Amino acid sequence: MWLIDRSTEGRMSRRIALPFPVREALVRWYVGGGSRADEEAGIVLVQQARIGRKWIACDCLPTGEAPPVLTPAFLSEAETYYLRRLTGSDRPEHHPGCPFSREQATNRISEVRGQHAPADPPTGFFEVLRPAPEKLAQRPDEEASDDRTRQTSVPRLARLLWRLIDVAGLNRCSPLSAESEQRSIGDEFRTLTSVTGAIAVAPGIELSRAFWTHPRALHSRKVYGSLRALAKKWPRGHAPQAFLALFANHVRGSTVYVADGDPVTLANRVQSPSTRDNRIDGPYLVIIVVGQFPETHGYAPLRGYAQPILNGHRFIPVDTAFEREALRALIDIRHPFERRGIELCIEKPVFDMLTPLGPCRPAFLIEARSRTTGECRQVAVELVTGGNEVETPMAQVRERVKQIAPIVALNAADMAPARLAYRLATGFDL
Repeated sequence: MWLIDRSTEGRMSRRIALPFPVREALVRWYVGGGSRADEEAGIVLVQQARIGRKWIACDCLPTGEAPPVLTPAFLSEAETYYLRRLTGSDRPEHHPGCPFSREQATNRISEVRGQHAPADPPTGFFEVLRPAPEKLAQRPDEEASDDRTRQTSVPRLARLLWRLIDVAGLNRCSPLSAESEQRSIGDEFRTLTSVTGAIAVAPGIELSRAFWTHPRALHSRKVYGSLRALAKKWPRGHAPQAFLALFANHVRGSTVYVADGDPVTLANRVQSPSTRDNRIDGPYLVIIVVGQFPETHGYAPLRGYAQPILNGHRFIPVDTAFEREALRALIDIRHPFERRGIELCIEKPVFDMLTPLGPCRPAFLIEARSRTTGECRQVAVELVTGGNEVETPMAQVRERVKQIAPIVALNAADMAPARLAYRLATGFDL
């Protein structure tokens, strides 16, 4: 197998042969039967080929014939690299016995796209990037365990951002009596930053030492300088990396259009819960990871996740346009309840909650407390956008949510203030 220039047929003399151990590791990773070392070797090779604008030519056909070609690609749902076969009338097919004659095992994720993906809190350190294998040309350790993940999941970068938001309490809306009259984007970022000192990126490295909230730090190369200095004492087994949390009006492709500063362009496409079937625009709170960029032997912004939020004064995550509309209405409805002596506290759960029937994640949890009696009651808000409320999966989820609190199901017609106040009061049994 060879690395070849992009957009060529692969018969030119400018070909870089892959060492045999690397080729074998690539095959094992491709067919889904390799070790962790095989996966690391394959991912780094494909990553470097993609950055270096190279394709991979297969050697399964006789010498002299145009070789079948594979192109490096990035699978955003699994946050990993993979190989895509080039097919077409002018492209030769792989030999039937070639391991590359079938789609890569990684692509099985396409079979489960769109299904509910559990959102568990991220474990371990606040890190996304892994160290690259130091000796790709050597045969991988055959006894290494195969612990690869091939099922669909919420991106780790998203869950790390949610962890920050949750620890900082930015996904909770306090009663009116406990809130300051003026909220600002600066207050939100200060609250977010205040918790980074208690979170570790690696052993002995606090997140606060590698965390910024303004694009100036990136454009001025302050991030890179700080990361280079930190990398000298970064623990072995962990990849040096830094993070930025930026407020953005919109994202397009790999570019983040921040509200205050020049756009930021990443090495990969920015991920987001916004899809063709679930269109939700900004504003966003975008988390970006900065790490080693193999082609330039330096640091660069590599990946990003754009989380839609309510607005610049409340970094409460939302996943759909209707959820944003409902959250605005719930925040406003605190005023009439306050006049009745009832304080409302609103929470947007960002991770699944465990119940005896299994995990679930209500759209919102609302607690009502009477200033007169001190009595507290809670409801779980579910948002209904169609007529499929009684489908089996939804019914199972509702049974789980009921283990947490009584359910108030709201649709678009319930967003009028009087109607919403009535629905919530009934749910609280007030």
